[in-house]
Amino acid sequence: MSGRSLHEKLFLNRFKPDDRSHLGIADRAVCIRCTGKWCTYFCPAEVYHWNEQDQKIDITYEACLECGTCRIGCPYHNITWVYPRGGFGVQHRFG
Repeated sequence: MSGRSLHEKLFLNRFKPDDRSHLGIADRAVCIRCTGKWCTYFCPAEVYHWNEQDQKIDITYEACLECGTCRIGCPYHNITWVYPRGGFGVQHRFG
């Protein structure tokens, strides 16, 4: 298993996405002022993407691993994170 890439390892997980996000941005203006866009780097599932055209962070919550990194990684504490509703979210498989 150690010879697999991160994307190959993530493929082992199953996701049951909800129809509403458990992730959010508290204040869009904070993201616009953020020069590092750190959330686009520290998320192992690459859930956060900077949308230059719309000047906002796009969130692909369906791929979230629920690791909680975003809760502590944003230096401005601008990301809201709660567990998905029961029955939804990631199901880790060890294969």
